[in-house]
Amino acid sequence: MNGNRKRVAILISGRGSNMMALVEAARAADYPAEIAAIVSNRADAPGVAWAEGQRLPVAVVDHKAYPSREAFDEAVDALLAKAGVDLVALAGFMRIQSASFVRKWLGRQLNIHPSLLPAFKGLHPQKQALDAGVKISGCTVHFVTEELDGGPIVAQSAVPVAEGDSPESLAERILAAEHRLYPLALALVA
Repeated sequence: MNGNRKRVAILISGRGSNMMALVEAARAADYPAEIAAIVSNRADAPGVAWAEGQRLPVAVVDHKAYPSREAFDEAVDALLAKAGVDLVALAGFMRIQSASFVRKWLGRQLNIHPSLLPAFKGLHPQKQALDAGVKISGCTVHFVTEELDGGPIVAQSAVPVAEGDSPESLAERILAAEHRLYPLALALVA
């Protein structure tokens, strides 16, 4: 690997489809980042099995094994330090982080959210978009700050809302856009 590439940890909780897109992008010789660690808070996350199958460095840190959010975050941070991580990419990581963890990684941690932020923060953004009657939705890669889905925006991709869309059909089209956007945004930051 090129010594100039940024070392990235990807944090997941589920299937890891955005992780897969980042891993695929990082396989290109000219990509400015390499995947140094995959960390999941759930051993049964489908993305863990995929990453292990790809022979990637995978660690599971079960949040239920820690007495507090801070203790869990300290364990994750220790893993990131051991792996020599420069940047963190949240990819469907379903844990709210402690303020101290967010501050430590400020400007070095990205998240992807399935809406055009600042619209439709939090859970179920596709349903929020449909309920609001918008004609365009999309996805946003942003820096993580203490404000949920409120950090500086790195990149966005618009997705038209189709007549008769359900939250599920809209989510499917937004996810396809996420898989294109996240690798581009990570490359910009790296």
